[in-house]
Amino acid sequence: MNKNDILTLYDYNYWANARVLKAAANVSPEQFVAPYKVSHGSLRGALAHVLAAETIWRLRCQEGISPAALPADSEFPSLEALRVRWAEEEQSMRSFLASLTDERLSQKIQYTTTKGVPFENVLWHLLAHVVNHGTQFRSEAAIALTAYGQSPGDLDMLIFFRQAGG
Repeated sequence: MNKNDILTLYDYNYWANARVLKAAANVSPEQFVAPYKVSHGSLRGALAHVLAAETIWRLRCQEGISPAALPADSEFPSLEALRVRWAEEEQSMRSFLASLTDERLSQKIQYTTTKGVPFENVLWHLLAHVVNHGTQFRSEAAIALTAYGQSPGDLDMLIFFRQAGG
């Protein structure tokens, strides 16, 4: 995997995030936090998990910091609070990705999980994982959104490529 491939994956990632966040803007504040049958308990929980995981992985990969816990859903009392934080994280992640080289992508990163278990993985594997992980939990958010009558539409990577002209 090279830098251009990683940048493309993240362009897709943020395109998909934007579609989900746009659809989420149409749900009520009550629906945003209401319990729903997804793994993180609500639309907010699913979206907050995607953001929190992206943040924690960037900190591990860029700064060598391994936080002991993910941010709590309560740190995002509203969709707007989540959007603001996500815009900041996207900027931080894109800056980090822009600084990478193909050689750096092949290097191993040491980190500790939130459970205190040490691991080591190749950087590009971790970065690809972040996008894949986001796909899983964006899908859960899309299920809740669809149930609320606000489907984000197709989130397929091929749709992204077609819209981007690639």
